[in-house]
Amino acid sequence: MISSLRGTVISTFGTGAVIEVGGVGFSVQLTPAHALSLRLGDEARVLTNLIVREDSLSLFGFADSESLEIFSLLVAVTGVGPKSAMGVLAALTPTEIARAVSADDDSVFRKVTGIGPKTAKLIVVSLTGKVAAFTLSQPGRPTFVPASTVHDDVLVALVGLGWNERNASEALDRVLADSSDDEKNSMQVLLRRSLTELGPRQSSAGPR
Repeated sequence: MISSLRGTVISTFGTGAVIEVGGVGFSVQLTPAHALSLRLGDEARVLTNLIVREDSLSLFGFADSESLEIFSLLVAVTGVGPKSAMGVLAALTPTEIARAVSADDDSVFRKVTGIGPKTAKLIVVSLTGKVAAFTLSQPGRPTFVPASTVHDDVLVALVGLGWNERNASEALDRVLADSSDDEKNSMQVLLRRSLTELGPRQSSAGPR
């Protein structure tokens, strides 16, 4: 089982990237936002889930453990394949998925390509009771972990994606200053906004 990869990004495409580890290039399927965050030549670390089929081995990558956990739950649902699970993660943050399940709201899943009404309902039913790792920052507002831990995890993810710690920390601080309390508890939201704040050319600035 391949649980994670750390290596050099040698190519990217719309829904993935090739990461070279020890001279071997691994093709990893990612959400579009995650793929866009990677920079050619930079070192990246992704958490992975290897899907084994009779005729293929497919590697799916994630920027954080929350997304990986949600993916694992989704592919266990009857009728949800890995590509559909990635589609859900591309459209919704883990926190948004948890809220929909908590509210018994399958409408958000029906908006995802490849997810029909019956499958959307089955996702809600199947995931109910399986979000114990979430905590409640506000009544009815599930999040994965306390904000302080989210901050540290986002910083680690940014450094793993190729930005130096100083620039990443400064960008994250600016994002946190403009975020609501609820947003501060979402790693995916903070990571996405921090990447936007850093910009496309800052990954090579300063020492690693």
